[in-house]
Amino acid sequence: MARIGLYFGSFNPVHIGHMAIAGFMTEFADLDEVWFVVSPHNPLKKKETLLEDYQRLYMVQQAIGDNLRLKASNIEFNLPLPSYTIDTMTYLGEKYPKHEFCLVMGQDNLFTLHKWKNADELIIKYPIYVYPRPYSLKPDSPKLDNILEKAIIHNVAAPLMEISGTFIRNGIGNGKNMSYFLPPPVWKYIEEMHFYERG
Repeated sequence: MARIGLYFGSFNPVHIGHMAIAGFMTEFADLDEVWFVVSPHNPLKKKETLLEDYQRLYMVQQAIGDNLRLKASNIEFNLPLPSYTIDTMTYLGEKYPKHEFCLVMGQDNLFTLHKWKNADELIIKYPIYVYPRPYSLKPDSPKLDNILEKAIIHNVAAPLMEISGTFIRNGIGNGKNMSYFLPPPVWKYIEEMHFYERG
């Protein structure tokens, strides 16, 4: 049974921070594969800031290249919106009964679990692989404390990544060369399509 880490995100755009985390999880954690689950709409984010779904999926595919332990997934594109992790996990479990699915997330996302749909069910069924995020502060929430006590959490000592999609989009919008923060095929595609540029 393959152990698959599901790495959810808008990947707007996918950058070297995402790739380093995924690579670290396959090489240093006990995950056989990491799947990038490209989210069409995160309920906690504004949708109008996103590129089209398949453009973001294409950039993830370009970033992965021929790495067989990484996969770009569009599974949420055909599920009801907005996307909820528990619904996606249930669907994947039915579709791939021979896989064991886990969650991959940053510490900042871990500290929002009390806002997630059916979080109590989610944490009992699926182990969580957590990588550190700078400046992540745990909120004072008894509900979150209760969830974290029950969760199966694997803290993975991945390198701290301070790169964000917002930083990259703002840099491109301000005319900066952001090629060092993106896999080369992704940067090439962004340049060709003039994504994130301002007027």
